[in-house]
Amino acid sequence: FTLGRMTTEELQVQGIIPKVLGLFDGDGRPDAIFLSHAHLDHVGLLKRTNPFIPVYASKGTSKMMLAGSVYANQQQLPKDRFKEVKPRQAITIGDITVTAFPVDHSIHGCLSFLVEADGKRILYTGDLRLHGRRPDEHKQIIESLGNTSLDALIVEGTHFGFEDGNKVTEEQLGIQIVRQVENSIGLVLASFSPQNVDRLRAFIRAAQQNNRTFVADAYTAFVLHLISADAKIENPLKTGHGRVYFPGNLKEKIERRGTNRANEIFRDSEIDMIEILDEPEKYVMVFRASMLVDFDGSLPFQTHCLYSTWHGYSERPDWRDVKNALAESDGKLTHAHTSGHALSSDIVTFTKAMNAKTIIPIHSFEPETFIEHFENVTIATDGESIKI
Repeated sequence: FTLGRMTTEELQVQGIIPKVLGLFDGDGRPDAIFLSHAHLDHVGLLKRTNPFIPVYASKGTSKMMLAGSVYANQQQLPKDRFKEVKPRQAITIGDITVTAFPVDHSIHGCLSFLVEADGKRILYTGDLRLHGRRPDEHKQIIESLGNTSLDALIVEGTHFGFEDGNKVTEEQLGIQIVRQVENSIGLVLASFSPQNVDRLRAFIRAAQQNNRTFVADAYTAFVLHLISADAKIENPLKTGHGRVYFPGNLKEKIERRGTNRANEIFRDSEIDMIEILDEPEKYVMVFRASMLVDFDGSLPFQTHCLYSTWHGYSERPDWRDVKNALAESDGKLTHAHTSGHALSSDIVTFTKAMNAKTIIPIHSFEPETFIEHFENVTIATDGESIKI
């Protein structure tokens, strides 16, 4: 079965949808939904929620969801439900006040939320990291809210129970990517999520510094179109340093269903496979495993694939095919990634600095690990209330 074919009640029985009164069906619906960011583990059930509940999110999150809906079969944030949240501007809903603070994560438009009601103050961190390009955002949260009698800190703990992986900062990783491209002889394939804006910036910079043309697929090009100004990232498609490739599966989809406005924005910058294969050493090309068929299964000589997402995904069958094709071309795959989540030591550093009365870990495989570092930990259990 698939999730799309299951009813809300069936999903609740399976424990996939939480039993929150009125959120998905029934009476007593909540007054608002707040989204921290656009990753699927945070927004994937939105289409199941009561369509009359307004959804509060950043403009960046709305744009990321739009891009995902057009190119990745994800959900768009419905325009009639969307209420824009601006950083540090309080929103009052009934007797609850919510104030958003920007945080650094591996997608554009991320927020944490300070929730105040009945004399109590709770900070939900959303997903964040301290080793990204914007550490000042977290310093500002600590300066604004640390030691201010937070009653509870709901904090992400991804890397408790999940290895840190490569511990380099985004800045250091960007330098490494520039060097990897510099040392590449043939075509460079860049495999990463186009919604990872810092990684997108790193590959664009690496292409420019090595006098290569950055080749975006249509999905990546649309993300650039939507957020380059807000994220302060150069759009090579506007400066003449970039081209757009339409993968074969997208072309087939267009033939079956017709095109859309997003695709047509980039037609003047389109590049075809013949041009890429004619001089592959000139390009840094956005790539995913499904595009191997566009090369007829045979990659150019000494192709170098920079794999910039969690390493576990590279063990999937489709990536084994890519690795085989790289080996046959005398090429190679290099892992070039750092996490979008706070490293385990940084979780402790941030949590201590916030000095909340109660710590509630979420988004973690081992929330109990917080007890090793703090005395005031409350472990959340699905379906059970926590009194602050």
